[in-house]
Amino acid sequence: MNSPKLYILPIELTDITVIDPLFAILAYTFKIGTDVYRKSIELDSTYNSQRNQYYSTDILAQIIKDPPPDAFRILGIVGVDIFIPVLTYLYGEAQLKGLGALTSTYRLYDEFYGKKANPELFRERLIKEAIHEVGHTYGLPHCTVPRCVMNSATYIDDVDEKSAGFCNSCASVIKANSP
Repeated sequence: MNSPKLYILPIELTDITVIDPLFAILAYTFKIGTDVYRKSIELDSTYNSQRNQYYSTDILAQIIKDPPPDAFRILGIVGVDIFIPVLTYLYGEAQLKGLGALTSTYRLYDEFYGKKANPELFRERLIKEAIHEVGHTYGLPHCTVPRCVMNSATYIDDVDEKSAGFCNSCASVIKANSP
């Protein structure tokens, strides 16, 4: 069998190149090989017309269905606005100690907030949220250490304030749960 991999699955992205920086950064952060995963995800069935958003839990279920045999984790990167019923919106969702994670690019762009495009800031936000969601799959809950990447982010400023790194406690959990 091949070595376990962390797969990145692009879903409805207007610019597929936004995922390019994730391969090396996720490989380095989680000490695992990364690769792109191509799979058709049916977004129409997850759309909620009252909210004008997509139900992330249903997208996540599709991501993890029939995974590649060497998949240790699968991270979907979706270009639509996502939600769960108890929250107005979210940046991502993941299975705690599970196979799948999902990050949305939709609210990570400065243009969403009426500001001028800032590609570097978008890239930093995407990296932080991707690491955060994959961190949940390793069993990490939200962390109370302010700069830890596992700190909860309710608003975009919260994403900007945290780092892309784990605190010592979270880093030890990642190490203990690595393949």
